[in-house]
Amino acid sequence: MAPALPGGGPRVTPALPRVLIHSCAALLAAVSLAVTLHSGLAQRGVALAFGALVVLGELTRWTGPDRVREAAPLGAAGALSYALLGEHAGRPTGHGTAQVVTVVLTASLLGSVPHLARGQGPTHDDLARRVLTAGFAAACFQPLYNRGVFDGWIGPAYALLLLALLTLTALCDAVLAAALAHARTGWPFGPLLRDELRAMPGVGSAVCATGAVIALAVAVAGLWALPVFCVPLLLTQVSLRRYAAVRATYRQTIASLARATEIAGYTPAGHARRVAALSRAVGRDLGLSGPELAVLEYAALMHDIGQLSLVDPVPAGATAVLPAAEQRRIALLGGAVVRQTGGSTQVAEIVERQADPCAEQPLAARIVRVVNAYEEKARDAGPGGPLTALEELRLATAGEYAPEVVEALARVLSRDGLTLPMSG
Repeated sequence: MAPALPGGGPRVTPALPRVLIHSCAALLAAVSLAVTLHSGLAQRGVALAFGALVVLGELTRWTGPDRVREAAPLGAAGALSYALLGEHAGRPTGHGTAQVVTVVLTASLLGSVPHLARGQGPTHDDLARRVLTAGFAAACFQPLYNRGVFDGWIGPAYALLLLALLTLTALCDAVLAAALAHARTGWPFGPLLRDELRAMPGVGSAVCATGAVIALAVAVAGLWALPVFCVPLLLTQVSLRRYAAVRATYRQTIASLARATEIAGYTPAGHARRVAALSRAVGRDLGLSGPELAVLEYAALMHDIGQLSLVDPVPAGATAVLPAAEQRRIALLGGAVVRQTGGSTQVAEIVERQADPCAEQPLAARIVRVVNAYEEKARDAGPGGPLTALEELRLATAGEYAPEVVEALARVLSRDGLTLPMSG
């Protein structure tokens, strides 16, 4: 990415939501711990069993390089099921919201010790989300259940009640996750929240369903239901890890192919990686979903692969200055390479269409075209390069570059510390 201009401020992120969420979580944890220590632990056997389940979930936490929405699904399911537990083997339970938060927090910390020792443990954001979501679910259920409000809810009605509360808790968690990501990265809150909501039907639905089933099963069969109903989620987690490993291998293959142009001397070192990173940031600003961002990133990594067909390299790999017909020929050859190497047809189409007329391009191809041109123009232009490159792109938005993408690029660069003149 281009360096910051003199006088440009440091990267500013909206830290207030993060501080507020962490403060609320810390306050809830402190109050819950004090109340539990004062009143004692109710039904210790049940508390220890659910605490052990949360510990097991944390021990099996995903610690890969890529962030996932729910790194410890079994721990999350155990925490939610304990928060919504009304009976144990037909007998009413006596724990409340404070004990739920205390058990969940203590078990989460214990299960995180091995990961923390390796420097791969949960972050403060993860712990804050776990405490607040467990506390929210417990606060919605335990006081009303203990007062007998749900005594008339039996059979399917009671199961639907638990699912409704879990859905409400999942929505709360999605808002928390989006707010924390917004504070951490400075990316727009709206697209981040949409990503969280789109991810809910995946692992989130499995966590909610498992939490409801465990709460219902323990109410009837007792603690023996815990190991039985945890197995499906554990198997799902193993499958997700295998899928993540396959995806990581595919990304490494794409990155290796992208470096072929650098090794052969057709493009400057790091060009594809910089274009891919900036394209992903612009795509996120424009509201692309997680899968769409992955396709965009792969296409940006491979956008110059067609240059390998050239007899004489373009100076500095700057294809943006070539005639339109030559740009289109290189793009088509690049798409053919992607297809022949087993790449996604979506990635190949974006690579092929990055040189098409702007009005005919899909959004991802417009993004790659704009970011590639910006990187080429700003790369060797000195301290004023970023501003000069952006102004050149804005002047060319009449037909060559998409204006909405250029303005999204300006917003991304501005959040990274550049002082940029925004168009009126």
